[in-house]
Amino acid sequence: MNLILLADAINPPLTGIGHYALRLARGLRQHPDIEELRFFAGYRWVQNPEQALTTNQPIAAIRQRIPLRTLAALTYSVLQRRLFRQLTRGMTDYLVHSPNYVLPPCPGPSIATFHDLSHLHYPHYHPRDRIAFLKLWLPGTLKRATHLITVSEFIRQEIHTLLSVPLEKITCVYNGVDPSFHPRPAIETTPVLARYGLEPGRYLLSVATLEPRKNLARLAEAHACLPADLRRGLPLVLIGAPGWQTETLERTLAPLERAGQILRLGYTPQDDLPYLYAGARAFAYPSLYEGFGLPLLEAMASGVPALSSNRSSLPEVAGDAALLIEPEDVDAIAAGLERLLTDAAWRTLATRRGLEQAQRFSWERCVSDTVAVYQQVHRERG
Repeated sequence: MNLILLADAINPPLTGIGHYALRLARGLRQHPDIEELRFFAGYRWVQNPEQALTTNQPIAAIRQRIPLRTLAALTYSVLQRRLFRQLTRGMTDYLVHSPNYVLPPCPGPSIATFHDLSHLHYPHYHPRDRIAFLKLWLPGTLKRATHLITVSEFIRQEIHTLLSVPLEKITCVYNGVDPSFHPRPAIETTPVLARYGLEPGRYLLSVATLEPRKNLARLAEAHACLPADLRRGLPLVLIGAPGWQTETLERTLAPLERAGQILRLGYTPQDDLPYLYAGARAFAYPSLYEGFGLPLLEAMASGVPALSSNRSSLPEVAGDAALLIEPEDVDAIAAGLERLLTDAAWRTLATRRGLEQAQRFSWERCVSDTVAVYQQVHRERG
């Protein structure tokens, strides 16, 4: 089987979709059923996923600084599609997979992965250039794609209901969790935590890009409602790259940060992240909407009791392991946090159930299930 994997999403700093694309790319390189694998990143062929990271980094930097970003992004995408069409002319025996929604014109069969439909539910929570990009190119992708992959059954059903795509044309393939996320004793986490001024078991963790959909302002407000000794002894630690539309969040976080109740670490090195998870007393992820929710899975795999939302795909990922709350109710989040941090019997049960739930997900399974979709497409096309 010959495959072209579009690698634009392998773009630092890696977010959820970037990690998915990178793990998929690495796994497909080792899969025995892939005879020839080619990567297209930015404007050219690249040899491997690591080269895609190098190629995409300057493009990402330019996008952040260029004026008239929406017009520039759309112009770049038009030129990129034309170049891809030219470079793939005649490659009808290659299947093309876009891990990040949008497919260019393809000479043969094609697959796109849809991670969520947040641009339909929360367009006001996205940068304008992203909404314009998706509005321009998603309709063509839906017509062109031979098959779609989603990262949760929730999103599979949403695409069927909201975009009128037949269910038989959509397959759910779950994300995975890296083996580096596992329980660790304090003696192992202490050296890494010390670099950030943290101690094992002495903080509440949340990992998310700083943007409105992640609901971090309400999380911070709920943490501020906890009893004084609890919030002083267990500050809220936020890990994640700066995002967009953060004005409201900044107004909420700044005074709490000055009071020492919140600590922002920004985007931390990937090698440190498993230790920061495993060293936390608990994990909170009250997002308004997720297509999967990889940080929740990473926390459970790390043996950390978790709180999350009762919406979208998050109950699907959490199973019976996490404490699920109404994410728009600050009082409900605060009550959940207090139980998360203090109820010893529930914490023990949640840790055990979280480890069991996390075992259902692996990147190896994600890769093998994805290849199974490729094989299905090939069989259906004869």
